[in-house]
Amino acid sequence: MASGPRLLAEQRRRKILEFIEQKGQITVRELASRFSVSAVTARGDLDALCSAGLAVRSHGGAVRKLESGSDPSTSSKESQRFAEVARLAKVSLSTVSRVAQGNSKIAPSVQASVLAAARDLGISLASDARNRTITFILGNRDTVNEFQSKVLLGAEGYCTRQDWALHFVSFRSDLNAPLSSLSLPEVLTSSNRPSGVILSGTHSANILSALSEKKIPFSLVGNNIVGDWQPEQYDCVFTDDVRGSAEITRYLIAQGHRNIWYIGNQRLPWFARCARGYRQAMQEADLEPRFSEIGSEDRELGYLAVKALLATGERPTALFVGTDQAASGVYQALQDSGTRIPDDISVAGFNDTIGEVLHPGLTTVREFPKELGVHLAEFAIRRIQEPNLPPQQLIMPTELIRRESVQQIAPGHSYVSSFALQEHAL
Repeated sequence: MASGPRLLAEQRRRKILEFIEQKGQITVRELASRFSVSAVTARGDLDALCSAGLAVRSHGGAVRKLESGSDPSTSSKESQRFAEVARLAKVSLSTVSRVAQGNSKIAPSVQASVLAAARDLGISLASDARNRTITFILGNRDTVNEFQSKVLLGAEGYCTRQDWALHFVSFRSDLNAPLSSLSLPEVLTSSNRPSGVILSGTHSANILSALSEKKIPFSLVGNNIVGDWQPEQYDCVFTDDVRGSAEITRYLIAQGHRNIWYIGNQRLPWFARCARGYRQAMQEADLEPRFSEIGSEDRELGYLAVKALLATGERPTALFVGTDQAASGVYQALQDSGTRIPDDISVAGFNDTIGEVLHPGLTTVREFPKELGVHLAEFAIRRIQEPNLPPQQLIMPTELIRRESVQQIAPGHSYVSSFALQEHAL
């Protein structure tokens, strides 16, 4: 074929389609070599096939055959998006197309101009339908609680606005497993794996290494990683939970409380981070940090930890609980023991997902999970589109929310009589 006379354009393109069908896909270099044409001619042939809806762009500048069932309108929609970017960046449509394909021969300044124009227009340069899918992986959680639901909602809304699909996967793994024995979710090992990943819930540091090794773009919630890792190496969004925990502890101290206990499970990273802020504020005030812990989470953790605390005869005036979900269990345990909130004991929570519906209303620290989800999706899509960007980190602020569950007391006050009654009951 290479030594024969040059084929006419239409005949050559039919032969190219046959070759793509046999091989699966073809690059400009392969086409030029096989059909003895220049790279410019080869690129023109591939552009013509894609414009006619007979083939589609794939990774690395290759072109593959249009699969049955593909929507022919996709190519037209893509061309319209790319044309808008080309006008704003003042480059040709083919240049935008080559940037979208990850062509390494595009000058960095031109690539930066195209990507900046795409960002300004809110346009994704990813081409095929498979490449417009992100998988949201909720790690090591039995249920999707209120916080995770709002993270997912924020990520889904952003993806929808950017014309991306978001798929949800729940995944359990051994958080202490070495990298060599770590198994990724099946969706990430299949041939049609998503273009990117969002990690929420609880994950081991090893899954970050595994995704990086497989060159799968991802973003993550930085508060919930188990093990040693370097946040500056990844696209991650944090809630400033250490600062928020210190702030609410200082608020309890300002209300006259001195005997303040922390309720949480420090084997879980988000409880451990809240404990850091609590400990910091207590030590600043020359107060002894006190902890009641149970190896559980959410409502059960709060219920059992307070039951265990009351059984010891300890007499705290306030409890700081690492999540609102656990605080709901604290409410139940205190109610069962005949202890009034805040008359007998003050209670504060963290995350403000259900604090408003508890009675009395829970004083807590508000996080912004929906906005967190938006930024996670934004980071993941940007990493897909611009793989050479430096890693991105964002720390989300928190807000102290004062409600009725905390009461001001005189320094040194203790609810001895109330707890004495409880000791008899227990």
